[in-house]
Amino acid sequence: MEQDFGRQLGNITLAPYIHKAMALIGVRRKSGSNMFRHQIGTMAILLDYKILDPVILKASVIHDLFEDAQGLPGVTREEIVAIDEDGLAVYNLVMEVTIHINNGIKEPKPEYLMRIMESGSDRAQTLKLADRISNLISIGFVHDLGFVKRYIEETRDYILPYAEKINPDMHRELSDLVEDRWRSVVKAIDTPTT
Repeated sequence: MEQDFGRQLGNITLAPYIHKAMALIGVRRKSGSNMFRHQIGTMAILLDYKILDPVILKASVIHDLFEDAQGLPGVTREEIVAIDEDGLAVYNLVMEVTIHINNGIKEPKPEYLMRIMESGSDRAQTLKLADRISNLISIGFVHDLGFVKRYIEETRDYILPYAEKINPDMHRELSDLVEDRWRSVVKAIDTPTT
């Protein structure tokens, strides 16, 4: 089984997508890291769950590219589509998990999450779960309690109700992370400052 996993993984060309994701190195996250590391972390979570769909793995590496590096050289539909035979499917998946902007107005976060969780493709839903796991791991390093609380509540309200049907193992990890992060928030709120 491990040999088969290694063989399948070895047949997936990720380097051109990783190169594109490097545009995110300078984009800082609230947790102190950068967006490039988040892309790679999301891919690692998918691999940890033995997800070897080349389109999902390639999209995971650039899933925030059009939100956080729009307008940079090489961040265009044409550039992504031209990478390889999966380029169009990868681009479409990235766009499916990207927050939409209409007339300069960002899609509200609840609508965005519900769009993916209720009517997104299987690939988009799986990618969103891995993305959320990565974000919940790093949110342990965020000190803005209001942000952390909102993020946990979003996950509870819009992700967890659908996650078990999408991937029971990822659901379990998400549930554990939500519970752990919530305890940290409650503890921080209940701890008097001196």
